[in-house]
Amino acid sequence: MKKKKLRTRAEAREWLQAQGLTAAAWARANNFPVRVVQELLRDRAKGNYGVAHDIAVALGIKEGEPTDERRTA
Repeated sequence: MKKKKLRTRAEAREWLQAQGLTAAAWARANNFPVRVVQELLRDRAKGNYGVAHDIAVALGIKEGEPTDERRTA
């Protein structure tokens, strides 16, 4: 199985810009808190636990599965 290349935070910001999306628009479209997405992209949140982890996985910043709360939502 081929591993997906992870993005850096800067690459994630560039990807959003290439898609024509702001971090806030992406957050709303994916039902994530805008502030947490912005903090993760600015490296103020590490993305180790909970919603920040789910956002990091969704943006391709880290490997992993969504948390139990996100799986059932």
